[in-house]
Amino acid sequence: MEKMWTKPGTSDNRDYGAAMLSYILSFLPLSDQKEASLVNRAWYYAAQSALRERDVQYIIPVESASLTSIKSLSRRHVSCVKLTKVDSSSDASDVLQSISYYLGPHLHSLSLSGGTLTEAAFVELVTSCPGLRVLDLSGCNSLFISGMFLDQPETAQQVREALASLRELNLANLRYLADTSFNRLSSCAPKLERLSLARCHITFDPHRNLSAQKDSSATLSFRNILYFLKEQASYLVALDLSGTNLSPTALQALGQVVGLHLRELTLRGCRDVSTEAVAALCHHQRGLTSLDLSGCSELADGALLAVSRGLHGLWHLRMEKLQRLTDAGFSALHRLQELRSLDIAECCLVSGRELSKALEFPKGPPPHLTSLRLAYCSLLKDKSVISLAQGLSSSLKVLDLSSCVSLTNSSLLAISANLPQLTVLRLAWCKEITDSGLLGLVDPGEELPPEPLTPLESPSQETPSRELTASLLMLKALQELDLTACSKLTDTSLAKVLKFPRLKQLSLSLLLELTDTGLVAVAKGCPSLEHLALSHCNRLSDRGWAQAANIWGRLQHLNLSSCNQLTEQTLVTIGKTCRRLKVLDVSMCQGISMAAVEHFQAQLPHVTCVQSRFVGGADLAMTL
Repeated sequence: MEKMWTKPGTSDNRDYGAAMLSYILSFLPLSDQKEASLVNRAWYYAAQSALRERDVQYIIPVESASLTSIKSLSRRHVSCVKLTKVDSSSDASDVLQSISYYLGPHLHSLSLSGGTLTEAAFVELVTSCPGLRVLDLSGCNSLFISGMFLDQPETAQQVREALASLRELNLANLRYLADTSFNRLSSCAPKLERLSLARCHITFDPHRNLSAQKDSSATLSFRNILYFLKEQASYLVALDLSGTNLSPTALQALGQVVGLHLRELTLRGCRDVSTEAVAALCHHQRGLTSLDLSGCSELADGALLAVSRGLHGLWHLRMEKLQRLTDAGFSALHRLQELRSLDIAECCLVSGRELSKALEFPKGPPPHLTSLRLAYCSLLKDKSVISLAQGLSSSLKVLDLSSCVSLTNSSLLAISANLPQLTVLRLAWCKEITDSGLLGLVDPGEELPPEPLTPLESPSQETPSRELTASLLMLKALQELDLTACSKLTDTSLAKVLKFPRLKQLSLSLLLELTDTGLVAVAKGCPSLEHLALSHCNRLSDRGWAQAANIWGRLQHLNLSSCNQLTEQTLVTIGKTCRRLKVLDVSMCQGISMAAVEHFQAQLPHVTCVQSRFVGGADLAMTL
């Protein structure tokens, strides 16, 4: 077959080039895609195409100033939108009508979270979105306060036709949701797969027959929810009942619903849930891949043992704030070989000893474990961290050790040597970490992690008496680093080690020895920062910030609170150099007045500024 040839410059070649450019841009981080869109018109449209494929959510304030943007977004066929400042005013009504007309036909996801719109406005909006698959009505209490939501058959039928494709519904934080209004709305989405009722006022009456079918127009009952689960059992895969008074009996009844095969269950803050109820759940819902039991304060070791023995296909497990959980609960964790993320933050009785043992030979660690949160586990010791770092060297990307106050340089050396794929490292309030730990230097008498890697080029050759190991520079993939309150760190290490071109988020708050010299060096080493926290860095001056700000043009969130040497000149510098800034915190900066903040806000109205000062002994904060 003869190969077709297209003359250079024809529309086919241009379309192919645009498609290829869009494909290439799709591999870039979101912030870099935005940068690329500024090159020229062709790159702009290619970047917009790449953003559509990622289902980026566009946040649109419902105000008259958004009307022009809404028309522009319609040409991009935006599919995911969150509306803010939604109310029942006439101006908001005009904007909602514009959204319905221009964006509605293309929307797949719509969030009205916290809005106070009327039922008529809601109906008009959703009926213009025939392809809607995700709907967020969390906190929209105005729709349900009357108890008459969708009580007219004609209106209900219109909504039912519009939501025929709906797969995810968020009804969290609805204090007036009742059986009748829930049933009317849920009946409009017959193939619903994901439902959130987090922090709704649900009644769990242990004396009422769960099989009864009398709907209430005043309250939302678990009996009614259970009936819904039975009706939707063949479709529903994800359920969120966080912050409700879910009882052990109710949880067992939920797990035993015939035909229900949940993959995700979130029960954060359900304080009455018992270990026995969790064991029963694990027995009946063995297909769970995500389980969140954080803050279920009655749970102890037996709950984690039941999860480990019964949910072998689990991917994500969160058990934060379980004050009764001890090391003994981790003895069977090695059975969760499909685990991707584990969160046991704020479990104050966990030392990590049994956790590290569970991940050792012969079973070995879960091969796909990428995220581990041990924040506020104050009993965690170096030995456990060293063992975990070695065991998870091939997979771990996120490690949170914030406020693990007993950790020393030995832990940091092991992390640097064994976890080259880390993208997120949080070490806030690990006060025993010093410059030597960042630099990869082992002080005399300090324990060296076993089997260190081959020494790398050292950032400093000044102290040959100290053995060289892997420095923090080994973690070349870092995108987020939190060193808040690691108070022994100084310019000596920060200037030489913080050289991460891909780093997006950095916190150096409460580093009292950080000076202008260190700040400028950090700016040169980490030029792509978008989030930066420098609160209580009292040695920073206007001059140092002026040099650093010229490099940090991508900053979006900046915290300079309690930096007492900074003056109004820093605001001038920020206004000239940080043109993409969204949030600025200069609270408690003694050299910056409220008048200066107001002037800055007038020049850059898109920036949210936080400024506070003492008035009559009280802390007065203002968000402009």
